[in-house]
Amino acid sequence: MRELNSIEAAHEGLKTEISLDKNVYLMKKEQYSDKKDSDNSNKDSYKNDKVVNMPKSEATIVSTATGLALTGLRPVIEFNRMEDIFLSFSALVDQAAKLRYMSGGELMFPITYLCAEEGVCKNNDGLNSENPYSFLIHGGMKVVMPSCAYDVKGLLVSAIRDNDPVAVFIPAMIRSEKGDVPEEQYSIPMGKAEIKKKGSDITVVATGHCVNIALAVARKLEADQISVEVFDPRTLFPFDKETLKESVSKTGKVVIMDDSPRACGFASMVSSILMEEYYEYLKKPILRITREDIPVPFSNSLKKYILPDGEKLESAIRKII
Repeated sequence: MRELNSIEAAHEGLKTEISLDKNVYLMKKEQYSDKKDSDNSNKDSYKNDKVVNMPKSEATIVSTATGLALTGLRPVIEFNRMEDIFLSFSALVDQAAKLRYMSGGELMFPITYLCAEEGVCKNNDGLNSENPYSFLIHGGMKVVMPSCAYDVKGLLVSAIRDNDPVAVFIPAMIRSEKGDVPEEQYSIPMGKAEIKKKGSDITVVATGHCVNIALAVARKLEADQISVEVFDPRTLFPFDKETLKESVSKTGKVVIMDDSPRACGFASMVSSILMEEYYEYLKKPILRITREDIPVPFSNSLKKYILPDGEKLESAIRKII
């Protein structure tokens, strides 16, 4: 099977959906730089009437997409910076995420927000390092976060075909990582987690690029006879509780690793689910490996202290075991 990186996989899935469904349109800000454009692997293929170049106003783009969805179209909005979501927050959570409910289910809003995020990198500071998916979960929006190229294509296709607004976050740390991706179009059902590695001693719930960190730590700990099960939710909301229950009932111990703030974050939500619904299976306290609740510093040496990494995960696993 051929290999693609995550951006190429997203590009392929989106391009095929545009060709298969006359109602799918790509909406993007004009004058995207080649570096940040998620479809830059084949820009010429999008020079047609299915791509709408929008003015540089995120609120305008999101509000326009909401209106277009009312007419039966399936717009896909591409954000090149996660912070752009904050500029359109009202249109996202007060309009798109609620209007189907407020219409009694009569109206549908099939909008996909493709967030090929910058994320934390060497030259980014606190103004360009947000992972705001927890905000959208709080607003009641469907949120998916793949951890590999195969999942990127499959989940994006499902998001485009869904009749609700869906935010698809592609973590910066997996953008260049390659993996096997079928040429044919396929979909991965939202709301269904995957066990990336089976284990018997402890469950690590990891999101996005943290899944790959967890897998590396799990392989390392095999030398010490520690068997780690790696749970990838893939869909952050709605969350797959049943697969989590199956894993935790087997291992009885949990570490949650997520690259978003600790306070009111995704890891807190998972921890609450475990305590409220599956407490009888837990043999040890739950530990969370997350960002610290401060802005991301520009200094790379300081970044190490506030961001989740393999060393912190390994230490937490050994502490519980």
